[in-house]
Amino acid sequence: MNRDSRSRHDRIISGLYGITPDMTDTAALIARTEQALAGGARLIQYRNKTADAVLRRSQAELLAQLCRRYDVPLIVNDDPDLALEIGADGVHVGEHDSGVAAARKQLGPGKIVGASCYNKPDLAHAAQIQGADYVAFGAFYPTSTKQNTVVATIGMLKQVKNSLAVPVVCIGGINTANALPLIEAGACAIAVCQALYQARHIRETAEKFSRFFPV
Repeated sequence: MNRDSRSRHDRIISGLYGITPDMTDTAALIARTEQALAGGARLIQYRNKTADAVLRRSQAELLAQLCRRYDVPLIVNDDPDLALEIGADGVHVGEHDSGVAAARKQLGPGKIVGASCYNKPDLAHAAQIQGADYVAFGAFYPTSTKQNTVVATIGMLKQVKNSLAVPVVCIGGINTANALPLIEAGACAIAVCQALYQARHIRETAEKFSRFFPV
């Protein structure tokens, strides 16, 4: 990836990163996502591990249209084919998914590729070499979104942040009460699912998260 593209993605990968929960109610999913965007979410990732292919495509396409209206990137979780079909801005892959190099080859240099690195700095360095635009570590706090999560520490974040050239995203149990230490330790973005999408007032919650980041 050339320097101009990397610089552009550095600016994009920052702030509140909303992760959609598993929802079959598409209208509710879109409404909640719009509240998050109105509150300042800077990225949205479509993640639905329980939906069938038809529902996933329908939801992803509507989310892509919504995110375009707000000029916010939509990232698709673990499905480069779907990302290409709906014209999403990128894809996020895990350790056992299609892989950064394969995703980069399929999507090309103009799309965003993110990688889950859990609590493993070696995975982050490998992902960076393979063309990732950002790496994600976590879970930093207890989370109900994913089962059998590994534990990442703020000490690890501080150490690895200085050795990476790509933005670092933190994920896992993050809420408005515990997000700030991660940002102070070097997180460029915080990925939030339950504390955002299940909030009583989603827009106000997104605004509170967004205020943690420099303008």
